[in-house]
Amino acid sequence: MARPPVEVADIFRSYGPEYRERHPGLATVQYRAMRAIERCRTAALGGHISECDSCGHQTISYNSCRNRNCPKCQSSAAKRWLEEREKEVLPVPYFHVVFTVPQQVARIALGNQKIVYKILFQCVSETLLDIGGDQKHLGGTVGFLAVLHTWGQNLEYHPHIHCVIPGGALRPDGRWKKTRKRFFLPVAVLSKRFKGKFLRQLKKAFAAGKLHFSGSLRSLSCQNAFRVFLKPVLTTNWVVYCKPSFSGPKQVFTYLGRYTHRIAISNSRLVSFQNGIVRFRWKDYRDNSRIKILALSADEFIRRFMMHIVPSRFVRIRHYGFLSNRKRNESLKTIREQISVLLDIGLVKTSNTQHDLKTAEVCPKCKEGKMITIEVFQRLQDTS
Repeated sequence: MARPPVEVADIFRSYGPEYRERHPGLATVQYRAMRAIERCRTAALGGHISECDSCGHQTISYNSCRNRNCPKCQSSAAKRWLEEREKEVLPVPYFHVVFTVPQQVARIALGNQKIVYKILFQCVSETLLDIGGDQKHLGGTVGFLAVLHTWGQNLEYHPHIHCVIPGGALRPDGRWKKTRKRFFLPVAVLSKRFKGKFLRQLKKAFAAGKLHFSGSLRSLSCQNAFRVFLKPVLTTNWVVYCKPSFSGPKQVFTYLGRYTHRIAISNSRLVSFQNGIVRFRWKDYRDNSRIKILALSADEFIRRFMMHIVPSRFVRIRHYGFLSNRKRNESLKTIREQISVLLDIGLVKTSNTQHDLKTAEVCPKCKEGKMITIEVFQRLQDTS
């Protein structure tokens, strides 16, 4: 695959050291992500030399950083993850439900990411499980995958959770209750329940002293100021929307591969990087989803990118209901038996091991021989 004309790594290598010098308070996870992206697929991380077994042509390949915030490493990570998920896809309609929070809440979340993200996952999962279990709706346990995203198209801070949900529920008596093809659960009910749960948990976290405020939000440490700040969100409708169902398992996989391991911005969206100005494509949903070009200084680009590096070891992809780790295998077996359809999605499996990539690559010069690893060199010690 050809290298994009501009990469996030190019911007970080040029302006990263200066940015870190001006911002010594960077979190450790942010610092490590920057350094990993800068060093990804360079001699600093080591690599190997391959030689064609036919014409003798040699190539040098450098190792990947494998950081989950690196644009170059997420495609291979997605392939590995998808192969593990392949056996879990059911031959039923799937729905895509998105939960978002108002801007006031997002401002609080930016300085309290770990606790607010935890609340966000908790309230989304409880909302779907509660309403799905209501006899007025499905009357059983739904199963779903939830993925945290924190960005908008312009890289501004916009925390929200995407859920991919099989269209149905496992009832207490073990029967599978399918939902209508184009309808999952009423979004107005989901929105109201989610809003109530989230605000209760946020206020509880504040009362327990788990929220911390600085800068322009420093005054929110006062209980009255905190209450006044949240007052506007009490009377507004929180955005929850449900997209139409996917047309089949293959479309589910296409979506999962594109969404689960997505980061704030991919290299393919970058247009140019000249004289300290980064230009990239973005979709303006408020203007009929038109594609526009946004220009940012390198410093502002890095600042926005840094906002979307989640806390260390925080799990961005989670499973709930009958797809939770404890229940998944038994539940899927029960559901498939009732649907009486063997899972056969007809997708070609992709190889994901470094060994396969090293030994099976066709020679780029003669197009006939195979590239064989003949030498491995180690990574350089990072002294920065």
